[in-house]
Amino acid sequence: MNAIPSASAIQTVHVPLGERAYDILIGPGLIARAGAEIASRLKGRKAAVVTDENVAPLYLKALVASLDEAGIASAAVVLPAGEKTKSFEHLMTACDKVLEARVERNDCVIALGGGVIGDLSGFAAGIVRRGVRFVQLPTSLLAQVDSSVGGKTGINSRHGKNLIGVFHQPDLVLADTDVLNTLSEREFRAGYAEVAKYGLIDKPDFFAWLEANWKAVFAGGSARIEAIAGSCQAKADVVVADERENGQRALLNLGHTFGHALEAATAYDSSRLVHGEGVSIGMVLAHEFSARMNLASPDDARRVERHLQEVGLPTRMSDIPGALPPPETLMDAIAQDKKVKSGRLTFILTRGIGQSFVADDVPASEVISFLREKHP
Repeated sequence: MNAIPSASAIQTVHVPLGERAYDILIGPGLIARAGAEIASRLKGRKAAVVTDENVAPLYLKALVASLDEAGIASAAVVLPAGEKTKSFEHLMTACDKVLEARVERNDCVIALGGGVIGDLSGFAAGIVRRGVRFVQLPTSLLAQVDSSVGGKTGINSRHGKNLIGVFHQPDLVLADTDVLNTLSEREFRAGYAEVAKYGLIDKPDFFAWLEANWKAVFAGGSARIEAIAGSCQAKADVVVADERENGQRALLNLGHTFGHALEAATAYDSSRLVHGEGVSIGMVLAHEFSARMNLASPDDARRVERHLQEVGLPTRMSDIPGALPPPETLMDAIAQDKKVKSGRLTFILTRGIGQSFVADDVPASEVISFLREKHP
C-alpha cells in the first residue's frame, strides 16, 4: 500500500452550512486516507460504496482496504458507467443494495466515481431511511470542482437532465488529485470547462490566471491543486449564500441552459458530447447571446471562445459529431430547464468576463432566433 501523505500536503476548503457544514479535502493520496478521514468525522461504522464498472477496477480495492483499516465495514454497489445510469432503474438498484448492506442513518453512502455516480449516490443517500450520511470521493475533474460540492443530487428524465432529485449535502468530500492522472485527455478537458466557468461567473482574475497557467493545470502538481481549490472555494461561497438555488446559486449554471439542451439533443450519447463539452459550447453561446442582447461586448465572447478552443474544447454546435435536431427541438429542451419559473425563461447572461447575472423573462423569440442563427 502506498504511504499515506501527511495532512500538510492536503488543502482544505470549508463549507460553513451550520449543522450541515463539511470539509472538502484536496490533494494526493486521499483514497488511502479515506477510512481515517471518515472515521474521524462520522459515528457510523458501515458504508455502502457506490461506483461504476470503469472506476471499480482502478480504485475500489484501495478504498475498501482504507475503510477496513479504519474499522468501517463496507459493501460495494457497482453500476454501469455512463450518463444513462442516472435512471430510476439504477437508482432503485443502489437503494436496494444500500438497504441490503444494513446502512443506518449514522452510517454512510460513499460515491466513488464521476458526476453520474455522485449525483445518483447522493440521491440514494438522501432518500434511503429518509437520509443517511454521504461522502463524495470524486474521480473526475468535473466532479471534483462541481458536482461533488453543494448537495445537488438527481437523475435524468425523458423530459431533461437532473429534473428528479433532492438537495442532500455531503458530510465530506475527498478530492484525490492522483486519480486525475488516469483520466483521458477528453475527460480532463471536459472538467476544465467547469473550472473556467468559475472565472467567468464573477472572478475575472481567476479566468486571466487560467489563460496564463492552463498548461500547468493540465500538467498536474501545485497549479492543478490550486485550480481545484479555487474552484471549490468559489462554489462553496455561492452555495453558502444560496443553498437551495432560490437566487444567486443559479449563476453556477452559466452555460448549462444551452449545454443541457445540447446533451438532450444528442440523447446523452457520450461518444458525441459529454457534459463539460456541452457546458463549453453553452458558455460561448451565453456570451454570444449576451452580446446579441447588447449586454456585453462581442470581444468578450471571442475571448472566451479563444481560450476554450486553445485547451481543446468544442465551442460551437457544429463541433458536435452528427446531426442535431432543429432549433425548435432545442427550444423545447430549454423550456423544460429547472431554472424556468412560471413559464418564464431564465438564463445566466453576462455583462463581461466575470460579470454574470441571472436574467429573468428572457424573450423566447430572441432565443429561438439566436438558435436558428447558430444552428449548423
